[in-house]
Amino acid sequence: MSPAWTMFTKEGIRALHTDTHECLDIVFRHGAALPFRSLTQEIPGAPHASVRNQMVHVLMAEAFWVSNLQNHILDEPKPEDFSSMEELLATKRKVMADTVAYLESLSETALNTELTVRAKNWIGPLRAPAHILLHVMTHAFHHKGQMTMMYRILGHPIGDTDLQRAEIK
Repeated sequence: MSPAWTMFTKEGIRALHTDTHECLDIVFRHGAALPFRSLTQEIPGAPHASVRNQMVHVLMAEAFWVSNLQNHILDEPKPEDFSSMEELLATKRKVMADTVAYLESLSETALNTELTVRAKNWIGPLRAPAHILLHVMTHAFHHKGQMTMMYRILGHPIGDTDLQRAEIK
């Protein structure tokens, strides 16, 4: 992969991050309308076993990477630490706000400059923050799709959550 990632702007990353979370909001709102026990029901063969676990995974992956970009250690909660949709939604708001605050702390140059310091828990090659933030968003969309399938398996199909076609509120 090319180390030159100068095509990203703070405005563009911020907009895509907002859009990503608005699409995730559709999935979270759908879950909020169901009994919480539906979200914790294990689905054989499903990644992370349940919708709740999948939600926690998406949120903690974003928090992990943003913490690593700042060379901080994250104390990650476990899925079973979340016993209500309200707790998940509060964590989602905090994770999103923390990412936005980190993004705002960067200059355009820093956003696109490959890191030189490896955080203790860093995974893979050092990249520019823009690359990592884009990874966070594509990761969220990957798991959002899995959650929509899990809802169908549970008998609670969800409408369109696609970035381009979703009716975002």
